Amino acid sequence: MSQNTLKVHDLNEDAEFDENGVEAFDEKALSEEEPSDNDLAEEELLSQGATQRVLDATQLYLGEIGYSPLLTAEEEVYFARRALRGDVASRRRMIESNLRLVVKIARRYGNRGLALLDLIEEGNLGLIRAVEKFDPERGFRFSTYATWWIRQTIERAIMNQTRTIRLPIHIVKELNVYLRTARELSHKLDHEPSAEEIAEQLDKPVDDVSRMLRLNERITSVDTPLGGDSEKALLDILADEKENGPEDTTQDDDMKQSIVKWLFELNAKQREVLARRFGLLGYEA
Repeated sequence: MSQNTLKVHDLNEDAEFDENGVEAFDEKALSEEEPSDNDLAEEELLSQGATQRVLDATQLYLGEIGYSPLLTAEEEVYFARRALRGDVASRRRMIESNLRLVVKIARRYGNRGLALLDLIEEGNLGLIRAVEKFDPERGFRFSTYATWWIRQTIERAIMNQTRTIRLPIHIVKELNVYLRTARELSHKLDHEPSAEEIAEQLDKPVDDVSRMLRLNERITSVDTPLGGDSEKALLDILADEKENGPEDTTQDDDMKQSIVKWLFELNAKQREVLARRFGLLGYEA
């Protein structure tokens, strides 16, 4: 492969996963999401001449992984068994044959704060772990099992790397359930679901749902550009809470004039005592 491309053997193969959370997968959820070979074939990532027209790292990577053929069900079982026995070549074949699956899944997480290559890299870590954990005797296609791992690592990366404040893993997992339900309801209802609708769907208290959804709010820098052709930042349009408005300034001026008028109704000694005490008429308080 080119030096500008991501390499499977360069990925960190020792990514940490919590045994109580990510290790246990939902077989029912997997069976509902199994991608077919035809589906993968239709998702060809790059035509033969594309690498000649576009020379960025993403296109180079997509072009190179397109040469790895998909495995049949029988080949998956064969290579998976050998990989479990420690055969490095079989393990690599399992990984390289499913790199396009990672890209397909990573594309679904666009515009979530991470670049496509970063999403692919995180997904590759999940693919590697899936190869290590896959048991061909359980009857699942590898693509089904790997999809779950790939999604877990990508979603965790998005939560950890795009947040100013890192959330605990168990909170991230619970929040993902609410967000996934919200997306499903938005397609079903043709509008953004309310906390009440999400709570009803999940049979959860509304207060718990509202509290979890608030954790999904992003912290934005005041120096963030407003977008478009505008050179203004968010800071330029935010009101200064410490700065008085025109009405407050006018009221303060009127009050000062009234106080000065009242002071000069006193004798000189009384006027000087009050002026010195409260910092009036040029005196410091």
